Amino acid sequence: MSPVRPDLIECWVFRVPPGGEPEFLLIRRAPDRIFPGLWQCVTGGPEPGERIPLAALREVREEVGFGPAEIAAFYDLDAATQFYDEGSDAVVAAATFAVRIHLDVEPRLSREHDGARWVDRAAALGMIVWPTYRGMIERIVETLRDPALEPWFRLDLEGRRLAR
Repeated sequence: MSPVRPDLIECWVFRVPPGGEPEFLLIRRAPDRIFPGLWQCVTGGPEPGERIPLAALREVREEVGFGPAEIAAFYDLDAATQFYDEGSDAVVAAATFAVRIHLDVEPRLSREHDGARWVDRAAALGMIVWPTYRGMIERIVETLRDPALEPWFRLDLEGRRLAR
């Protein structure tokens, strides 16, 4: 097993109206943060010793206020990305997850963000900047909406894969 741990986690929050297509929650970075005004998914860093999937759930709770009562399903998107960060002058790694939430809940933003929007796939693709975000939106739409594939990506709220 590789000892590499990601520097960041990303967690896509989405909901699916009955008979509809996924809607993605994009959150806008506050003016006093790096990349002010950027629309993004939930993003943060794992704490020392914290399991990576649990870091994703913690960040979702901290940034948009969704906990176990609001989460309908939790997924490992089977994706780890790398990108250059000029601040640290290093290549940074991120692990990516998703949560599907119940329809009747709305986000409660942390001070890190000053806006939130539920948007469909086309609108999300028009609002995001990073190319890897496009891939994650497509992965959610194409993979998690497929009943034959979706169970393979599902985790319990302790971060354990359900399909074994």
